[in-house]
Amino acid sequence: MTISEDEAGMNAANGEYAIRIAASIDAFTREEWDGFAGASPDCAGTAYNPFVSYDFLSILEESGCAARRSGWQGHHLRLEAPDGTVLGALPCYAKSHSQGEYVFDHGWADAFERAGGRYYPKLQASVPFTPATGPRLLVRRGANGAAVKAALAAGLKLVTDRLGVSSAHVTFAEAADMAALENAGFLARTDQQFHFFNEAFSSYDDFLATLASRKRKALKKERREALASGISMDWLTGSDLTEAVWDDFFAFYMDTGSRKWGRPYLNRTFFSLVGERMRNDILLVMAKRGGRYIAGAINFIGSDTLYGRNWGCIEDHPFLHFEVCYHQAIDFAIQKGLRVVEAGAQGEHKLARGYRPVTTHSAHYIAHPGLRSAIDDYLERERAEVARMSEYLEEHGPFRKSPDLDV
Repeated sequence: MTISEDEAGMNAANGEYAIRIAASIDAFTREEWDGFAGASPDCAGTAYNPFVSYDFLSILEESGCAARRSGWQGHHLRLEAPDGTVLGALPCYAKSHSQGEYVFDHGWADAFERAGGRYYPKLQASVPFTPATGPRLLVRRGANGAAVKAALAAGLKLVTDRLGVSSAHVTFAEAADMAALENAGFLARTDQQFHFFNEAFSSYDDFLATLASRKRKALKKERREALASGISMDWLTGSDLTEAVWDDFFAFYMDTGSRKWGRPYLNRTFFSLVGERMRNDILLVMAKRGGRYIAGAINFIGSDTLYGRNWGCIEDHPFLHFEVCYHQAIDFAIQKGLRVVEAGAQGEHKLARGYRPVTTHSAHYIAHPGLRSAIDDYLERERAEVARMSEYLEEHGPFRKSPDLDV
């Protein structure tokens, strides 16, 4: 593969494919993007992931949340056939920091810069501010999936070297993407989340029956106490998502987010745009007391998964966070027949509420041989620890050990 630069950007080409860097998702047409497996609800045969949809990614850019001034400069890879037909894509950004990623490499950056290197800028192939597993090496339906993924993985390495940046990181990647990336020489990293799995439950009580007796009693009590102050719950989606509702939710998001990490990543414009263009992909769980909303959580709805994202409140009540974010999500998933609830990053407290440990995956290309060797050694030990912890947490979960043993 060779690289040249022209007015359209940087191109990498061999006899079969060309890769071009696009500064914006708008460099693709909606028709092109909707043709990628998993990127559209109309994509038959593949699970729809709303975070890699044209709307979600373009809204992040249009609202200014993922833009040059926020340290997320679009460097999306576009893979084309010789006739210009788009065959694949990789959402990617040039980053001047490591915020909003949820796969932490601050230690790598500090070590490299103390040794005299320059870690930033780097390339980040991900969905900004979204720790949810999904397709990263996007393939047009009907194309040779293995070949396109291999070309995108190789192209990302080539672009990283050509730009002279320190590294490229593909985070929250699916298994097929990880295989292509590892084959291309990327280092594998693992981490842990907690997901709820709907085993064709007919009701929340049906799910509770899979837990040990004392765990069932604890969750029933927790849910009663969460609503004890006259709190009720609303599920809002579609036309329910008015600007007044978004005003309330944004106040919760800003209040809680500002106290937790200083400056929340998403702005008010983002919520208006997703409410306008993705309203049927959104569930807002809103808690009401005394005739006004006091807390809420935003979830995105895929074809078989409910993705919990952001939460906030303006009143503190015992267990309200658990009710709004976790129990209500389980209720919704069971009622709608969704297979999985992904409740975001970290949080071992989710285990007691019926969520199971799940291993997440990312892939990393480190250009500097010395830094790469050190990180490779670290990741080998980290993977072993993640596997050990996952096994331990699964063993000590709240579920009944056998149908005949209820403790």
